[in-house]
Amino acid sequence: MGAFYRRLSARVGKAKAVTATARKIAVLFYNTLRHGMEYSDPGASYYQERYRRRVLTNLERRAKSLGYTLQAAPMPA
Repeated sequence: MGAFYRRLSARVGKAKAVTATARKIAVLFYNTLRHGMEYSDPGASYYQERYRRRVLTNLERRAKSLGYTLQAAPMPA
């Protein structure tokens, strides 16, 4: 939840990020009670990796629309 809040607050501001995060927690809580499911937090690294993949996909799509192709750079040592 912390990573979600930080990412959102950078984009839309702290007040809206608090509201969105609170809603997300409320929905998770409701679904847990209503459907009897157990919540297991996948961890911040899972959400950061999903965010990284989404950004890369968007960059690739944008580069393709401009007529470019992206190539992976070697990782610095």
